[in-house]
Order: sequence, then structure tokens, then C-alpha cells
Amino acid sequence: MKTTPPSSSIEDYVKVIYSFTEWQDKPITSTQLAARLGVANSSVSEMVRKLKDQDLVEHEPYSPIRLTAAGLTLALSMVRRHRLLETYLVRELGYTWDEVHEEAELLEHAVSETFIERMSAKLGNPTRDPHGDPIPDAGGHITMAPSHRLDELDPGHRGRVSRISDHDPELLRYLEQHGIGVDTELQVVGRRPFGGTLVIARLPSPGAPSRTDDAGHLDLGDEAAVSLWLATVGTHPGCTVQEPAGGTLMHPHATGV
Repeated sequence: MKTTPPSSSIEDYVKVIYSFTEWQDKPITSTQLAARLGVANSSVSEMVRKLKDQDLVEHEPYSPIRLTAAGLTLALSMVRRHRLLETYLVRELGYTWDEVHEEAELLEHAVSETFIERMSAKLGNPTRDPHGDPIPDAGGHITMAPSHRLDELDPGHRGRVSRISDHDPELLRYLEQHGIGVDTELQVVGRRPFGGTLVIARLPSPGAPSRTDDAGHLDLGDEAAVSLWLATVGTHPGCTVQEPAGGTLMHPHATGV
């Protein structure tokens, strides 16, 4: 008997549920899911019931929403499609990193698995997209580089940008204007007085002259600070940040997929 493929709405839901928990352990709520998808809470409630009936999520009234093994498999498939498409648009078609999200949202439901796998091969089977997000492999496995969100780091902490959220194209353009992208090395300077903005310094490339003035400093508001993730580089005296164990880690949710 031929299996009916999931609708684009179902694919969008499981992808958003997964993406919310990819860089944190806290599960998503119905209200947060509605906000992310830009729909009414009543619409989310109805769809979550459908997802539960199809064994794609686990959910009880007034509780967070969690993907089942089947839901995770579908979500990782959609994440793979989306991030490979973003990578292809940037590398092969000349899109900028702030333009690709919406295009990939449209294309990911229309292309076949054959197309996705041939595109991946054409790109050399990349492991991360233009924003640093990891790309699951064809078997649904995904590796996560140990990283910290920028606002969680203490003054003096150095790191290489491992991921930048693509939720706001204007933020991506702003960061690019200031020379910040994936793999840029940054150092946390501290916060301005009285709960002010977070100050960071863009570190020079190897061999470039160092700077001691404030010209290389950049103030970031909270929205920007929670959108950048850094993989630690080196150590500094009095560091209060606990590093994740190991090097590149297998995403815990992908076990058994």
C-alpha cells in the first residue's frame, strides 16, 4: 500500500519544533510554536492533535511538545533539505546569506529526494549551511560543534563564530557590514554600565596587526547577542564558563535515527 507523503504544513511544524530545541534542551510550547509559525494558538492546537494522531509528537494538555522518533526522522529530513538548499543558493546562484531562508522555505517542499542527494553531491556533501547550522547527513545523523551563546560568555572569553541565527535578515546584513560571519574570531569585552549593551571585539586574522583602541569594538543589543554562538578558542584567567566535553558531538536527539 502506497504511503501518503506528509503535507507541507506537517513538514513545517516538525521542522520548527526540532529547530527550537536544536541549540537548547528546553522543549517548545504551543504558544511559542504559534509565535514562530505566525499562526493562531487555535490552529496550533488543531495541528498538534493531528501530529499526535500520526505519532509524530508527544503532547499532553498544558505541556510542552516533543517529537517522537518518527517525528524526529521527518524533521531532520526537512532540516537537511532546507540547509542544503540555502548552501546551494549561496554557492552556486550568488545569493547572499540574508536572502536564502525564504527561498529555501518555498523550495524544500517541491524538490525530490533524488534532487536533494544530487545537489548534496554537487556541493561536496557539506556539513553546515551559510549560517553555520549543521546539515544532517542522508541517514539523519547530525554533529554539533560544542558552542556557547554569546550572551552566556564572560569578559575576556574568545571564540570563533560557529553559528548565527538566520531569523532576522537585517541582523545578518548588520553583522556582515561589521565583518562578522561564520568562523570570525571574537572576544567578549564586557557590558556597558547599568545593564547596557554587550561589547565585543573582532580579533584580527593571523598575521594582521593587533589593535588596542576601541575602533574594533562593537556594541550588540540582547537580540543580537542571543543570535550568535561561539566555539571557544584558548583560555583566559578566571574563566567562569564550563566547556562541553569532547570535540564535535553527535546531536543527542539523533541517536538511533
